[in-house]
Amino acid sequence: MSQTPSQMIHLVRFPNESPEYRASRNKLLEAEMALRRQTEDVAAMRRALPAGGRIPQDYVFTEGEDEKPVRLSELFGDKSVLFLYSYMYGPAMKQPCPSCTSILDGLDGQAPHIAQLVAIAAVARSPIGRFRAVAEERGWRHLRLLSSAGNSYQPDYHGENAKGGQLPILNVFKRGPDGNIHHAYATELLFAPDEPGQNARHVDSIWPLWGALDFSPDGRGADTHPKLSYA
Repeated sequence: MSQTPSQMIHLVRFPNESPEYRASRNKLLEAEMALRRQTEDVAAMRRALPAGGRIPQDYVFTEGEDEKPVRLSELFGDKSVLFLYSYMYGPAMKQPCPSCTSILDGLDGQAPHIAQLVAIAAVARSPIGRFRAVAEERGWRHLRLLSSAGNSYQPDYHGENAKGGQLPILNVFKRGPDGNIHHAYATELLFAPDEPGQNARHVDSIWPLWGALDFSPDGRGADTHPKLSYA
């Protein structure tokens, strides 16, 4: 059955598509439009959160070839918001987490664009030399890299569990006009109850891999996992 103009969402059509395809695609398009609205609503709720807890200390990290100390308050630069991604690469790990590495592969390229509005850095529990070696191997050029080997940032902000296991989490901090720094947001879906057919997906919004594969008719693939090398 052909659709009347009032039933059509738009007039764009692709070569040789069937009426069955168009009917199903329109149903999907309506769901995509609803998801777009919900995404905007969730983002508005996130922006409207009251200030979280004030940071318990001005954490001192190390960075650079000379392992110079840098305080969390200094990471903001001229920005009022700071993104800190906890990279799963503890001192006892022989190699970094492939999934986290995939995330930072993408974030490194986006860092200059993100930095128009917010400061951004990645922090690992390993000594900065080990972290920098990974970055050099991966060809990262833009991300600010930090080591939390000498402070309690990772366990305090849930990038590390009580047994020393590393966890992937994005924490967001906000510096107020008075200079006080408060926690603003974390990707807490990591800790939400499991749901059938769902993985944590807590950092999917900053992870290009899965967003790209979701456009495939074959989906993400049940056994697809990022690797450190595909050679």
